[in-house]
Amino acid sequence: MLETEKISARQYRTLVTFFTIGTTIITVPTTMAAEAKQDGWIGAVLGVAVGLIIIWLYSKLGLLFPGKTFVEMHENLFGKWIGKMISLFFLSMIFLYGSELLFYAGKFISIQFFPQTPIAAIHISMATIVIISVRLGLETFTRSAEIFIVFFFILFIILIVFIAPQINLENIQPVFEVETKPLLRAIFFFVEFSTVTSVVLLMIFPAFVNQPKAASKSFMIGYLIGGIVMIVVIFLTISVLGADSTARHTYPTYALARKINIGNFVQRIEAVLAIMWILSIYMKMTIYLYAVTIGIAQIFNLKNHRPLTLPLGGVSLTLSLVMFSNVIEQQTWDQEFAVLFSYTVGFLLPLIMLCIAVFRKINDSTR
Repeated sequence: MLETEKISARQYRTLVTFFTIGTTIITVPTTMAAEAKQDGWIGAVLGVAVGLIIIWLYSKLGLLFPGKTFVEMHENLFGKWIGKMISLFFLSMIFLYGSELLFYAGKFISIQFFPQTPIAAIHISMATIVIISVRLGLETFTRSAEIFIVFFFILFIILIVFIAPQINLENIQPVFEVETKPLLRAIFFFVEFSTVTSVVLLMIFPAFVNQPKAASKSFMIGYLIGGIVMIVVIFLTISVLGADSTARHTYPTYALARKINIGNFVQRIEAVLAIMWILSIYMKMTIYLYAVTIGIAQIFNLKNHRPLTLPLGGVSLTLSLVMFSNVIEQQTWDQEFAVLFSYTVGFLLPLIMLCIAVFRKINDSTR
């Protein structure tokens, strides 16, 4: 049967937190420093504020369609055939993004830890874990997330404590020096990386959450927790490494962890950061694949989505190996194409849907 398991509002908050952090913990500091220089952390604060408005939009939309996934909302609002076409467009985005995550994670692990290992072997290992997680179901990988989130924040606190002595406040001065346009660009990219892709979470909320109203608040709280983590990470990278150095690094947060040196005894604990990032990116890839399998099953009226996990996971694996030749090519695609894709599906579409749904509700109440 199609997914019948439901999770609690607390469990949903955990998924939102992990999804929000995702890849941003290791990649976003570069963009923020490149655009807003030493005020990159301010751009992150403003970006989280903007992001909360978008998450509120998602929450309101979800509550208007109790028991529905995002795919089902499309057919409800736009009709059967137009709705299915919109759903396929939406699912193509998250499928591409899931494959891109697998590519990026594989490149990071290959470069930093296993340069002699064929990258295909790394991709296959990660894809296998994600496929198994999705086949086991929403409740199973959500319970895993509840365990992982504890380890994540323990490691996060360790990172903050050990790197704090190296904070140099001169690196973030002068404050508010950046011009308005670069700051707005920084906010624009921050929201694209951390927020608008969260539209995929509407494939879980409200359909598979047993407390929709409480989960609506958890959506906001989970995003805020993830946003605070990102603000702290961006502040630390800029204040320790400096804006110029942060902007030049492909993995600035990883470089930050390498700077830790407590009495020449506690050194080079960058594995702590790597574990944090792998945990968050694993959960994000799992949510992407889960959403795609559920969405495809609903579009084609299949009774069971689990048989789709292996073929879809295999296609995603293959795509991750051929879609980009290097990280620079992937970053160019993100900045020139993915940003438009994300804002169209993750902001414009939900906004139009909410307006139509509210208009229909008002129209029905006046009859």
